[in-house]
Amino acid sequence: MRTNPWWQDDSAAISPIQHARPRPYLEVLYPLVAQLAVRRAVVLLGPRRVGKTYLIFHLVERLIQNGVDPRRIGYLDVEHPVLQYQSLAALVDALDSGVPSSPDQPRFVFLDEIQYLRDWERHLKPIVDERPDLRILVSGSAAAALKRSSQESGAGRFTDFLLPPLTFPEYLLLSGQHELLTVNENRYDVPDYGQLNQAFINYLNYGGYPEVALSEEVRANAQRFIKSDIVDKVLLRDLPILYGISDVQELNALFTMLAYNTAQVISPSELSQKSNVAKPTLLKYIEYLEAAFLIHRLQRIDQSGRRFKRQHQFKAYLTNPTMRAALFGEMTADHDSFGALVETGLLAQLFHADREIRYAAWSGGEVDLVHLHRNLQPQAALEAKWSNRPLKDARLTRNLAKFCRSTGLNAAICTTIDQWGERQQDGILIRLIPAAIMCYHLGAITLDSAGIPVVAENRDKT
Repeated sequence: MRTNPWWQDDSAAISPIQHARPRPYLEVLYPLVAQLAVRRAVVLLGPRRVGKTYLIFHLVERLIQNGVDPRRIGYLDVEHPVLQYQSLAALVDALDSGVPSSPDQPRFVFLDEIQYLRDWERHLKPIVDERPDLRILVSGSAAAALKRSSQESGAGRFTDFLLPPLTFPEYLLLSGQHELLTVNENRYDVPDYGQLNQAFINYLNYGGYPEVALSEEVRANAQRFIKSDIVDKVLLRDLPILYGISDVQELNALFTMLAYNTAQVISPSELSQKSNVAKPTLLKYIEYLEAAFLIHRLQRIDQSGRRFKRQHQFKAYLTNPTMRAALFGEMTADHDSFGALVETGLLAQLFHADREIRYAAWSGGEVDLVHLHRNLQPQAALEAKWSNRPLKDARLTRNLAKFCRSTGLNAAICTTIDQWGERQQDGILIRLIPAAIMCYHLGAITLDSAGIPVVAENRDKT
């Protein structure tokens, strides 16, 4: 009853979220949960603390507002130690008991942190098949592992839905700062770049997690919040439980190194020699960190856009730039590594986009981000800079122009602090765009492609 207060008082449904505005993802997720014609369970994936539980409570609130009997909506947090030893069928029955069956009135079951139930995917599929009156959503933080399990065991019965860290457009919207820039078709108007850049800096340091971004109290102690409640839980508990990792200290040291050097090129062979950890073990650890959505790897292509048969190195990014500040302190805009944090923030906008992103590297040259078309040919190239120098110093975009000539691209983008510009360099059009605008643009494109109406409030303004 304590986890389902709306059973006694439907107004209590909003109590856990009464001060929280729903993430725009609610508008896309709700139809997947509420539709009755298709018999599927929804698997809500995402890292810790990106708002999965809040989103579930917003779903409960929306269902009740739309006339669903509150007694037909059940929620359980499977992370609770007592529940981890129960079968999935027993948990569903517990939420089901005492409510009369009716084919015309479906029941809604929400199970949070489902990864703690052994073989959950194997037991969920027959429930979906045998209970057409149930609409089930399960969520979990070990997203890659859950996704693999759902695809292998729930083919045709599960729908995966990925909830990423806050994008920059969402951050501006939810924090009430969306008027710092206005959008009219393809034009961005910014009254004050100083204010926009301050919001961008805050986003990179605090904005990836809704609670940190929107709560001054949490933000004041963000290092404790993120490190103890996110990183430590994942590294010290989730990954050892799910993958049987024994040397947590090694794993923690590796993650700390990767986090400090986000957006840098990593050579597993060199790292193995320096750390005295076997290369296969290192690669397994990195796979585990990706499974928990703590880091993301970009594979390398060469100057001509061709992939390497053997990947001897890769670039490693934090999936959420906010983790860098939480582990090592807030980073100011004049920090030597702030450009790497900007690059991490740009890639974070593409967290759940269906895009092939690589980086290009060759002897004497590198391009930060390359978008490959579905035919695996380079479609766009971007150099992430936190400087206005590229506007006048062509040496800083020399590799970008060289890569474009080799791959047939006729234009590329280089980010700046607050300056716009265009120039021809060796026959290539180099577009210079402020990093905050580029971050917003990438986030908006990703959200729009997923059907998320986050920028609608801003688009009709001039």
